[in-house]
Amino acid sequence: MQRSPNNANTPSIESSRIAVSIGTTLDRFIKNNQDQFAYASGELSQLLRDIALASKVVNREVNKAGLIDIMGAVGSQNTAGDDQQKLDVLANIRFTRALTKGGEAGALVSEEMDSFIDLSNDGKYVIAIDPLDGSSNIDVNVSIGTIFSVYRRKSPVGTPIQEEDVLQTGDEQVAAGYVLYGSSTMLVYTTGHGVNGFTYEPTLGEYFLSHPDMRMPMDGKIYSVNEGSANSFSEPMKAYLQYCKDQRYTARYIGSLVADFHRNMLKGGIYIYPATAKDPKGKLRLIYECNALAFVAEQAGGAATNGRERILSLTPETLHQRTAFYVGSQKMVEKAGEMEEAS
Repeated sequence: MQRSPNNANTPSIESSRIAVSIGTTLDRFIKNNQDQFAYASGELSQLLRDIALASKVVNREVNKAGLIDIMGAVGSQNTAGDDQQKLDVLANIRFTRALTKGGEAGALVSEEMDSFIDLSNDGKYVIAIDPLDGSSNIDVNVSIGTIFSVYRRKSPVGTPIQEEDVLQTGDEQVAAGYVLYGSSTMLVYTTGHGVNGFTYEPTLGEYFLSHPDMRMPMDGKIYSVNEGSANSFSEPMKAYLQYCKDQRYTARYIGSLVADFHRNMLKGGIYIYPATAKDPKGKLRLIYECNALAFVAEQAGGAATNGRERILSLTPETLHQRTAFYVGSQKMVEKAGEMEEAS
């Protein structure tokens, strides 16, 4: 007779392993919560699955980067003026292929491309993406990530993509999130009904819900900023950094936007990339970096501004528009804004 898994004679370690639930997969979670989407007809659900699939492929490439010839610079620069890394290009190709084949995206905006791509299909959505954030950390095995935004196109389906489809405010996002490739790989996203995080289980090839209903602490004691550029910061920014030091806050700066944001999301803190003498309008891109993380932050109880204005209210004028970026715990962002306003 076959022994039941719950038989008392089953070794205790096996019983404990069997008793522990594997958890909810990303696919099941999306299906169970599809009615929360503003346009619950299945396309957005499939779009999120396509992004998850591409992230699994990128995760595989990132994890074996040191074993094959995909590390180092390509020898060219992207539209932002950053040196393109081989993994930047590879990640862009992977996400472009997945979203093109999925058919739900009508257009794609990427940091790695000069202009948007009209996918010439009946897709109802526009995707804005930074395929691999943290290029400078690729060669040194430090956490990197993917940032994505989803907008519903405004022009009629079946017609060419228009500028109005890609130059939308952050408030018009229908979904946004990021993937963190670190000690574990996580996908975190929102559709405007809170934020949920999923951890990748590589032996099963699935994302499982690990951080339900994520909330960012209202206040924190971590500030993340590149103080090497402090001499070119504005006086209010310098004053805020001094305030942080006077409060004995902890300085933590990884240099990968996703990694710095994720730490502050969990522990409470503020990430700042301010305007500088070199970049008077800021350096980070509004459409495919700041909008997505601002949406996630607000849905988790945090805040995001350019120092004076709410990020999600800004109207983009160009595809690769830059902005200063203050994001994190609400009270910390408000304090930084107060010091800017006082100037």
